[in-house]
Amino acid sequence: MDFVKELRWRGMVHDIMPGTEELLNKEHVTAYVGFDPTADSLHIGHLCSIMILKRLQLAGHKPLALVGGATGMIGDPSGKSAERNLLDEETLAHNVACIKAQLGKFLDFESEMPNKAELVNNYDWMKNFSFLEFTRDIGKHITVNYMMAKDSVQKRLNGEARDGLSFTEFTYQLLQAYDFLYLYENKNCKLQMGGSDQWGNITTGTELIRRMNGGEAYALTCPLIKKADGTKFGKTEGGNIWLNPEYTSPYKFYQFWLNVSDADAEHYIRVFTMLGQEEIEALIAEHQKAPHLRLLQRKLAEEVTVMVHSRADYETAVDASNILFGNATSEVLKKLDENTLLSVFEGVPTFEISRDELVSGVKAVDLFVEQAAIFSSKGEMRKLVQGGGVSVNKEKLVVFDREIKTTDLIDDKFLVVQRGKKNYFLVIAK
Repeated sequence: MDFVKELRWRGMVHDIMPGTEELLNKEHVTAYVGFDPTADSLHIGHLCSIMILKRLQLAGHKPLALVGGATGMIGDPSGKSAERNLLDEETLAHNVACIKAQLGKFLDFESEMPNKAELVNNYDWMKNFSFLEFTRDIGKHITVNYMMAKDSVQKRLNGEARDGLSFTEFTYQLLQAYDFLYLYENKNCKLQMGGSDQWGNITTGTELIRRMNGGEAYALTCPLIKKADGTKFGKTEGGNIWLNPEYTSPYKFYQFWLNVSDADAEHYIRVFTMLGQEEIEALIAEHQKAPHLRLLQRKLAEEVTVMVHSRADYETAVDASNILFGNATSEVLKKLDENTLLSVFEGVPTFEISRDELVSGVKAVDLFVEQAAIFSSKGEMRKLVQGGGVSVNKEKLVVFDREIKTTDLIDDKFLVVQRGKKNYFLVIAK
């Protein structure tokens, strides 16, 4: 496929240096994207860059994923209003290993193809570089005037940062520029890609290569993904949407995409899925005929959840969604792992009871009135049970004083009580 043409129709090109498209059309190009290793998981804010690398490899070019083991110890001022925390070597090594495992779901690191992906860590070439060597051999080629003119620096100096810009952060663009030079010289890497906030750092790299080598290097950035209303993409009240299922369960991950607006779904399905142009345009047209069916959001949620997690995780997420919003059975409920169950019932009223009391059995009416105040009185519960309005673990409670035992617990720990159609309660036996 024509890599740049593909990116353009998907809305994934923000800035592109003259000559970049011609280079990509005439030869197999090695290109890189940098990832900040300040956490041991990537999040969906990284997905656009990951998808660019994936498409690059599918177009026959060679992707390099650079993790900033060295620059991660400093912090990038681009788009930030505060200096980030610096990490120690052991933490960075752990984070780098985790990030490589996640990228392996998108990029082919293992084949014998000439364009197989590689993971590189700038700590490997920076760790033995002394300050004096760096300032003598690299620093003299880029003027302070040139560095000061960059947007990321100007914004920090003009009041966005309370404490200004430290020298440590100021040097970041020069270190990133050296990464590009090193990869140009050692990996024949001619193109750096990233988010639009990285344009200044990337072009400093192309300038360093030109001044030191007389070489031609290129830059391409994608827009920073935002919601249609202009607010930040990928954040919820609980924070980032992580790719690690331990931090964001596949159910929560699926729900994030399922609940995006129509306008966002039209944009995101181009950026974050591998579906082709004809299929996407047909989906959008079908969705517009019946927006209430949310066909676009459902397809988006399916494609991204399967790609990031697995088909099995996607199917579990759909089943879990049906517990609250559909006609799920008790069998579906009992299959959920603890993390997914807690995600499904996050925010519902929760009660804790002693597990020991359930060993010999407790009458439901005593348990749900006195120990877990789901009903205000025994009379209220009796009336609702007689009307078929109470379920325990998705099974109708027919006798209001039947005994509840440990064998009724889901995962040996939970009872899910439903009062009426929409009122759920979670009872946790400890």
